Amino acid sequence: MASKKASRRPPIQMIDAEADSLAELAMSIEDRLPQVSELLLNEITRATLHPASRIAADVVTMHATVSFLDEASGREYAYELTYPNEADISKGRISILTPVGAGLIGLRAGQSILWPDRDGHERALKIISVSQAAKEG
Repeated sequence: MASKKASRRPPIQMIDAEADSLAELAMSIEDRLPQVSELLLNEITRATLHPASRIAADVVTMHATVSFLDEASGREYAYELTYPNEADISKGRISILTPVGAGLIGLRAGQSILWPDRDGHERALKIISVSQAAKEG
């Protein structure tokens, strides 16, 4: 049986303060969206945490815009990863509380992951590029 590059979950990195707020968010939706809650909590648990100043620019963080390839369809997508109240797919903003959003957090450009979609089908997603939001202030 041939092995796929995306079959394992690659190492991920997260900003420590974001991990804390995302864990609270994931626990708050456990009754409503158990699959997404579990996926997000698992990703937070396995992530290497860093202060925001130590996260590389090519790591998907909250409010970063990520371009990725759905390897099954060959279709490329670009979305800003947001909190649920900011999400608007028509404006290119995807919620962390979607299966894809939970799968993107912490990945770096060039990494691939096998991840379930809304219908439970595994999809290979490959990160093409990441651009960080401009810092306010």
